[in-house]
Amino acid sequence: MTTERIKFYQTGTFTAGNRLLDEATRTVQSRLDRTNSLNSGHRACQGCGEALGARYALDAAMRASHNQLIAVNATGCLEVFSSPYPESAWQIPWMHSLFGNAPAVASGIAAALRAKRRDDVTVIAQGGDGATVDIGFGCLSGMFERNDDVLYLCYDNEAYMNTGIQRSGATPPFARTNTTQAVGEHPGNPIGNGKNVPRIALAHGIPYVATASVADLHDLERKVTKAIGVRGARYIHVHVPCPLGWGSDPAHTMKVARLAVESGLFPLFEAEFGKVICSTPIRRKVPVERYLELQTRFKHLFGPPQDTEALAAIQAMADDNIAVYGLME
Repeated sequence: MTTERIKFYQTGTFTAGNRLLDEATRTVQSRLDRTNSLNSGHRACQGCGEALGARYALDAAMRASHNQLIAVNATGCLEVFSSPYPESAWQIPWMHSLFGNAPAVASGIAAALRAKRRDDVTVIAQGGDGATVDIGFGCLSGMFERNDDVLYLCYDNEAYMNTGIQRSGATPPFARTNTTQAVGEHPGNPIGNGKNVPRIALAHGIPYVATASVADLHDLERKVTKAIGVRGARYIHVHVPCPLGWGSDPAHTMKVARLAVESGLFPLFEAEFGKVICSTPIRRKVPVERYLELQTRFKHLFGPPQDTEALAAIQAMADDNIAVYGLME
């Protein structure tokens, strides 16, 4: 089973974008009654994919839950740029936890609501890849194992950006970070390290797992909306480019995110109870070089001389994703 994204076109008039869609299929951001959960005034960098992803995800969650929602936020970029003391850009019930315990705090809130017989409130936990893949990994696995009624959103910018661009368990192979410098015989992040948390979530057999990207905000909203209607543990892994850490042009955030999807390096799929039920096909497959060359963290791969072995290894990873998730069917 596959899904097809909505295609936009322009007619030469003001009837462009959302105005061509039925109201029920429009993005939540096109509505005057949107929550603006993450409001203006935050201090994210220009072109921040995480700020964009969080805004769309939380507004979609608020609409789907009829504004009955509590969010728990791990330490990280999203927490730091949105809540510099004594200010906050959040307009929803929002709690800051430690770097590694957001899933546990959210599980506690869900348990308290259950004890009070409140089944009308949705609990969301969110964090970056550092808090999710590394520091909070044990708490996240426990949340999955207990099937706690929590939706966890991971905004994956593939390194510890807030603390100085250090490698995380989600940093891709060969990427340059401040702890995996582009020096030596095998520069950048070693291949074969890290974790694929969406697959780990699948192995827990929880009710709902999905991947999403800011390259397709309608798809992100749809998956968050679907997850809100599911009970038990849910996990959505959102790909969010970081211009600062990736060395990409802030104006190219959407382009970079789209190329990650179209190359096959970041597959979009949904799964229920440990089985993949659908994926988003690639419309126009592009070589991984198109994605990598826009980021200075991979500049060392292009030489001189060009590291053809590393580029071939990355292409093989993309091709494997395409085969495993049926992205070209």
